[in-house]
Amino acid sequence: MREITIGSIKTGGSNPLFLIAGPCVIEDPREAFNTASTLKNIASELNIPFIFKSSYDKANRTSLKSFRGPGLKEGLKILREIKENLGIAVLSDVHRFEEIEEAAKVLDVIQIPALLCRQTDFVMAVAGTKKVINVKKGQFLAPWDMKHVVDKLIAAGNDRVLLTERGTSFGYNNLVADMRSLSIMRTLGFPVIFDATHSVQLPGGGDGVSGGERQFVPDLARAAVGSGVDGIFFEVHENPDQARCDGPNSISLGLVPQILDQLIRIDRVVKDSC
Repeated sequence: MREITIGSIKTGGSNPLFLIAGPCVIEDPREAFNTASTLKNIASELNIPFIFKSSYDKANRTSLKSFRGPGLKEGLKILREIKENLGIAVLSDVHRFEEIEEAAKVLDVIQIPALLCRQTDFVMAVAGTKKVINVKKGQFLAPWDMKHVVDKLIAAGNDRVLLTERGTSFGYNNLVADMRSLSIMRTLGFPVIFDATHSVQLPGGGDGVSGGERQFVPDLARAAVGSGVDGIFFEVHENPDQARCDGPNSISLGLVPQILDQLIRIDRVVKDSC
């Protein structure tokens, strides 16, 4: 298992669980900063390494009317301010070739969205930044097929790779989280993250918007950490019912400490037994 370093965070191998969390999309600069600050304080109190995640442009929404965020320029400015003022690493997703260079100037981790993980030229272009790359496994891919994505990244000269499970398509408007996937992807030799909130999403299940079943997030997160994952991914919001993107599968900011406390204790048991 490769050990990947992201600023002061080390992940992979026997390193402890780390957290990626934040609102699905940047809705408001102040709200994003406050959420990042609260998450940083929670993570510090629980002694869990933390990376802030939020999207500056959600280009993969079901409906043309869906809220997409502030866009590349303003969104990266907000993420840079959060990074510099709070002293935390930041992650966001890129959707177009034109974004890659500018995003790499700000982001500590660049995320390749699930729907783009098979786009060879795009994957290799993102790898060319030499930044840490988090690849979301496509809902349409078997876990062993992620080997080919990894091969592309390495061929482009980048072995600073994280792999994220976010559920697999299960009929129409539904996903299922196969816990075997986490162990299978770890055999590829890179840290594996479980996205507990996207795994309960109901894609396009809300008449042009995604639905979700956030009540299952804690259960799936506990199962994933029990399997030995390296990181956990949550989309969080101060008021998920009012979120402008992915609210039904986001968890309330107020629930994060309780859930994390359980996950940290599970992680210690698992890692101590390895």
